[in-house]
Amino acid sequence: MSDTTNQSSDTQAQKGPIIPKSPSEALRPERVPEPPKRSKNARSQIVLFLNFIMTMTVLVCVLAVIGFYYATSTYQSPGPLQTNTNFIVRNGAGLAEIASNLERNAIISDARIFRYLTATHLSAGESLKAGEYEIKARASMSDIMELLKSGKSILYSVSFPEGLTVRQMFDRMLQDPVLEGDLPAALPMEGSLRPDTYKFSRGTKRSEIIEQMAAAQQKLVDQIWDKRDSTLPLRSKEEFVILASIVEKETGVPDERAHVASVFLNRLGKGMRLQSDPTIIYGLFGGEGKPADRPIYQSDLKRDTPYNTYVIKGLPPTPIANPGKDALEAVANPWKTQDLYFVADGTGGHVFAATLEEHNANVKRWRQLEADKGSDPNIAVDGQPEEQPGENGATVVPPKKKKIN
Repeated sequence: MSDTTNQSSDTQAQKGPIIPKSPSEALRPERVPEPPKRSKNARSQIVLFLNFIMTMTVLVCVLAVIGFYYATSTYQSPGPLQTNTNFIVRNGAGLAEIASNLERNAIISDARIFRYLTATHLSAGESLKAGEYEIKARASMSDIMELLKSGKSILYSVSFPEGLTVRQMFDRMLQDPVLEGDLPAALPMEGSLRPDTYKFSRGTKRSEIIEQMAAAQQKLVDQIWDKRDSTLPLRSKEEFVILASIVEKETGVPDERAHVASVFLNRLGKGMRLQSDPTIIYGLFGGEGKPADRPIYQSDLKRDTPYNTYVIKGLPPTPIANPGKDALEAVANPWKTQDLYFVADGTGGHVFAATLEEHNANVKRWRQLEADKGSDPNIAVDGQPEEQPGENGATVVPPKKKKIN
């Protein structure tokens, strides 16, 4: 008790003597001390301006972070495209044009975001590649950027079977709706284009395909010619391609090509005329090809054209078609046979013979097959006629041969 009293006395002593107040004075509010005055430096216009700049900088940074987050999120998020669609980037198109076209086609939601963020993903000298692309449904801007940057555009194809002429190949290219550009006015040399299937993207020129075909055929001919049988009676690659084109047109049976090649090479070696029906056709119809309903008649065998090997000796002046790899290899490395004749066997292939007697018997069987089908007897034999080698390369019709009008 005494300790508490003493502490209270000490506290009052420290605060000073207590001065009694009247009731009105006790109710009067005490005076609040004035706030400290701002220094002259704090009121400086420069300081105010710097404070404003700092505030705006912070605000801009916050907005930039929010904007960057929004743009990045939009760039990575699924897009508005509902179904797969094709999109074409033309040659020479810039990033702004591509972005605008993507937005116009409702593939992306914001062209500016695509444009500026894509630019940050492209290194120096890198660009989005021209072509036609398949954009998947809901593809993000990031996915689209990666696709266009990769250049993996939609590929189309055009096929040229073995044995087509240059004119027939050109007709196929003209009919292709995706290829662009004109064909050269002058036809390349027959036999100079490689039959094959060629892949291309939208926007490819027809002239580009022709250049590929010519380069591929030249490379193929050189490779096979370098590995040819050294005993071939052919003096040049040009003669090599000519004979390969005849073999290509004579048979569509792969296993027969090297056998047919041996017959023609044997005939050349003996000074016999080749007597190949496809050369008659080329002489009559050229690169346009024979109409499907037009057979070869006996009278056609005597038509005097530069390509009719029933009339001329040796090889025709140019190839009669564009031979493929198998026909070229068959001529470069033919079978070793004594055969001089072959005739159709009625099943799509041919039967071969080394002597005229054997050949005549084969022809007789073929004619019987044709007669049973009611064929026109004026249609020529599919293969060499009944003849034998004579002097100076002439062909001699053996006696007692039944004449066909």
